[in-house]
Amino acid sequence: MKKILSAILAVIAAISCCFSIASCTADSENCLIMVTDADFPPFEYLDDNENIVGFDIEVAEAIAEKLGMTLKIESIAFEKIFDEIENGKYDFGMAGLTVNEERKSQVMFSDTYATGIQSIIVKEDSEYTKLNDFFAGFDESGNPITAKINITIGVQKGTTGDTYASADPVEWGFEEKNVKKYATGEEAVQALAEGKITAVIIDSEPAKSFVDKYSGLKILKTPYANESYAICVNKDNTELLGKINNALEELEKDGKLEEIQNKYIAK
Repeated sequence: MKKILSAILAVIAAISCCFSIASCTADSENCLIMVTDADFPPFEYLDDNENIVGFDIEVAEAIAEKLGMTLKIESIAFEKIFDEIENGKYDFGMAGLTVNEERKSQVMFSDTYATGIQSIIVKEDSEYTKLNDFFAGFDESGNPITAKINITIGVQKGTTGDTYASADPVEWGFEEKNVKKYATGEEAVQALAEGKITAVIIDSEPAKSFVDKYSGLKILKTPYANESYAICVNKDNTELLGKINNALEELEKDGKLEEIQNKYIAK
């Protein structure tokens, strides 16, 4: 009898779970729909069972729990995230998102919940050992005059790494003509491993994951840029932004944010 009862309860639980997921739609007041790009370890990525997991995912789950809401997560191409938040398709976005003025023209950002560094990945035997090596001469202020010829810098399209790398040398960019843009960061790293490009600009934590995965690569000690990560929401949704900021503050005070960070990001 106990086995039969357990089986019945298991079926009920499964049905309830399915109903909960199915009921989480854009029209549901108790549903939060998050958009991400699940190709950015350790912030968001697919596990062996094709589930979206990672640092951002657990932070989002903790926020939803604080708000007493059900969380639904969808993954799309990174470059589309801000447009889709702007047009109201999703409630909020998390994907290791850096705050900058261009993005602030489309969306609002929460308080910072993590910091990051843009790193440079090269092959282990690369002639490029520091940032300055990519440029040909410097002005009196120490700013680059021009990028060296025959270099190709790989980036993920639409990221801040793309923005920085595509800028003029005076801003420590490599010029648009020397930048190759890929759909994902891993595609850029794979191209580097295959000797098709000179280097990759990407956030430091994903950089560590990719260097562990692809042999023959290393991260330069010189950081390329320092950044702050935040959650983006539609400009008209000030109420949700306030709730998210309050939840982040509580998560920081009760130590949950640090607990999640320690789980995914090495000190």
